[in-house]
Amino acid sequence: MRKWIWLMLLVLMAVAVVGSRGSTFFERRPSPAIVERIPVETPQPQPQSKKVDSAPQVSTDKLLTHIQKLNFQRYTTKERSLTRTYITTELRKLGWKPKLEKFSDGVNIFAERVGTNKAAKAILVGAHYDTVALSPGADDNASGVAVVLEVARLLGSRSTPRTLQLAFFDKEEAGLLGSQAFISKTARLQNLSGAIVMDMVGYACYTPGCQKYPARLPITPPSDKGDFLAVIGDTEHLPLLNAFQNSQNIPSIALNKQQSNLPSVLTLPIPLKGLLTPDTLRSDHAPFWYQGVGAVLVTDTANLRTPHYHKPSDVPATIERSFFTGAAQIVVNATTALLEKTEVLETQPPS
Repeated sequence: MRKWIWLMLLVLMAVAVVGSRGSTFFERRPSPAIVERIPVETPQPQPQSKKVDSAPQVSTDKLLTHIQKLNFQRYTTKERSLTRTYITTELRKLGWKPKLEKFSDGVNIFAERVGTNKAAKAILVGAHYDTVALSPGADDNASGVAVVLEVARLLGSRSTPRTLQLAFFDKEEAGLLGSQAFISKTARLQNLSGAIVMDMVGYACYTPGCQKYPARLPITPPSDKGDFLAVIGDTEHLPLLNAFQNSQNIPSIALNKQQSNLPSVLTLPIPLKGLLTPDTLRSDHAPFWYQGVGAVLVTDTANLRTPHYHKPSDVPATIERSFFTGAAQIVVNATTALLEKTEVLETQPPS
């Protein structure tokens, strides 16, 4: 029995000795602080992306509201005065400082937002605001006025190299009197790089044969449906016309993707200042051509398409909502691109 007791004592002593020498194996280390580990991803090299210009998105509701507010004949002196009051009030709401420019037969409205590069000159966006007698002129030309006001809203506070000018012409229906008075100020023309004039941009038709074309047109007609926007420019200023040819490639900042569908654009380069195609001289762009200033007419082709031309039936209900919104977006896209550029808009001879 004693032998077992001594044996047990010897075993306990041996364990104690081993434990004291090997304490590094058994010591309880303080628990380390818990640190949340977030996996770090090594960034992969990305190809350099090219800067893509974007244009602000037009508002269908605002465009149609302008047409509803202008739903009255704008022919008499009093009616045209009421129209000017509406336009100038809307411009002042947007921070513009419109000026009334009187001439012998009427009053134009002019406003300007100065650009950052004086040498880049200005881009003018304009439309006539008068109508013929007995017509409320929803398409002719409340639609054009509405688009100019939308350009004022979207681009008025945008900093661009080129200056943005706005013009609302009086007495277009009496023989382009307002635009002729406007271009008579030669000092103004020296600072003008190009003009965009809208005259009827809200009507579309989708049945075969509803679209007609003037005689001696220098292109083959693309369709007998009136579902495109026509842009007419002089061959001496093709870069201005090309801005509309490329206008569908500029992404808009679209909150509603359904609004981003744009109608096709038919660009018409007109030689010899329209001498051979007099139908292309029927609006306020023509006086600019004859002063050597590049100008385009943006239109739904007027009586070549719409049955309501110069009639009492030219009312807001006849405006084709989707086409009108798309036409306005195309104008905003092209205007945005032109304001950002500084190159000359004259056609350069081949080198």
